[in-house]
Amino acid sequence: MSATRQDLTVAVIGCGHWGPNHIRVFSSLPEVRVSWAVDVDEGRQRHVASLHQGVQVTDDPRRVMADTAVDAVVIATPAMTHHALALAALRAGKHVLCEKPLCLTSAQCEELIKAAAESGVVLLVGHVFLFNLGVVMLRKLIAQQALGRPYYAAAVRTNLGPIRQDANAAFDLAAHEVSIFNFLFNSPPLTASATGRAYLKRGVEDVVFITLTYPDEVLVGITVSWLGAKKVREITLVGEKRMVTWNDLAPAPLAVYDKGRPEEPYYDSFGEFQLLTREGDVVIPKLPPEEPLLRQARCFVDVIRRKARNPCDGRRGLEVVRTIEAINESMRQGGAPTTIDRYSARIARPKRAR
Repeated sequence: MSATRQDLTVAVIGCGHWGPNHIRVFSSLPEVRVSWAVDVDEGRQRHVASLHQGVQVTDDPRRVMADTAVDAVVIATPAMTHHALALAALRAGKHVLCEKPLCLTSAQCEELIKAAAESGVVLLVGHVFLFNLGVVMLRKLIAQQALGRPYYAAAVRTNLGPIRQDANAAFDLAAHEVSIFNFLFNSPPLTASATGRAYLKRGVEDVVFITLTYPDEVLVGITVSWLGAKKVREITLVGEKRMVTWNDLAPAPLAVYDKGRPEEPYYDSFGEFQLLTREGDVVIPKLPPEEPLLRQARCFVDVIRRKARNPCDGRRGLEVVRTIEAINESMRQGGAPTTIDRYSARIARPKRAR
């Protein structure tokens, strides 16, 4: 497919909860035209058609694959369908933005990476939090050594649903945190250990507690759950000089704390204990309110047009899936630490996108 003409033609497969957002952000880009929306539900087709005039709707993704005018395909369907749909699109010579997780097995991820390389097209994985400006600032703080040596990090991602049927909470929720920490520390983890429980559906863990070890003895703890009473997206990162917190749902999501006073003061009453305050400076970086999904869409277009490098290529998606596989293996082994295989150099590097 040619990506040199003025408009880039995009099709979106999957119009449930998330796909319509892709249609919205891509339609807002002046150089992009959304031509197709695919969903098996006729009600969702009618809904999309009512919002976006000129977008053709269908329940058959083969119509998209056969349309030579389509340059790129966005896949926002259940995880178990990612491999087949992405493989068909890549083999049809179309650039692909696939929602996370890229696939449910590392072998499937490797097949997609190979297919993208053979077709010379872009494969970008929708790890949208790598386009969150708070997460980007976290990476800058680490790279600039503003926190000193990173010691450990703790992350919590909970919500009351939605409950997935084809993947557990590790694949659905922890994939976000793994992609974030791989991005922050510029490396996949070395080992994983985890415990989890399937309270609602047998064999599908809806709550998982994870420990990851990264190079330089960085320890990471992750809690994910579909059963939380409230929506939480938080990370605390502690370094030798400073600590930083990121709360994606707060008006000011990022706060950087200096080391502060290490010794605990004396207090003579419960009231004094309750009112104890931390001594030390707190910096609240100002972040522009730019939608991460829109930044991801712009990046996808720029990568296709060779104006940017791919920050979420198939290898990053593979590293995340391999980590989740290790997490699931640890749960099967009762929480025993599991080594995470490093990315295999045997996979060919992709050709430049056409």
